[in-house]
Amino acid sequence: MQIVLLGPPGSGKGTLAVDLVRIYGIPHISTGNIFRENIRQKTPLGLEAENFIKQGKLVPDSVTIGMVDDRLNQPDCGAGFMLDGFPRTLPQAEALTAVLERRSQPLTAVLNVSVSDDTVVRRLSSRRVCSACGRSYNIFSLIPQVEGVCDVCGGAIIQRDDDKPETILQRLRVYYDQTLPLVEYYTDLDLLIEINNEGPVGSTTDFVVSQLNARLAREQA
Repeated sequence: MQIVLLGPPGSGKGTLAVDLVRIYGIPHISTGNIFRENIRQKTPLGLEAENFIKQGKLVPDSVTIGMVDDRLNQPDCGAGFMLDGFPRTLPQAEALTAVLERRSQPLTAVLNVSVSDDTVVRRLSSRRVCSACGRSYNIFSLIPQVEGVCDVCGGAIIQRDDDKPETILQRLRVYYDQTLPLVEYYTDLDLLIEINNEGPVGSTTDFVVSQLNARLAREQA
């Protein structure tokens, strides 16, 4: 089971990913985590990426795809994987296709998780985080015991700048600009599964699992 997970911030990808990892027993691979781990371990690719980051430059696709390729070589990916945060652009998608063809491990599906912009703004603008330990809160569903104070460490709870409505809308514009070509690319490859995640989480997971199982059955027929 090889999956790519697409979706804007606040679409509920993370919750869906947890369910799919539990059901299919595949690793959830975040490119952010790959970057941090390579930089922490001072791998050649990590050092190269860190050099670009320190200069305020974008890390080249060749470095990013190299890190992803290396991660997919690890034993826990033998039965499949779920990529989250990669690819972000059409050249990255084309590079990933080439890597997976070389590995004889083609994608099973690309899940495009979508919600309305209003839902994204509502979800993200209600999020709060502890400025000290990073624990997440929500003004509607996960309220600290003492207003403005973290339950865990006593740090101050804040709203991040990138969770303010005007910033969220800008993030969405950037996401859509990057993602639309990917939607078209994976639609042409008959890999895209569209997922409306406005409803209850359980029903979304059930729908996705039914779609994935149907694709697996088709592949094995």
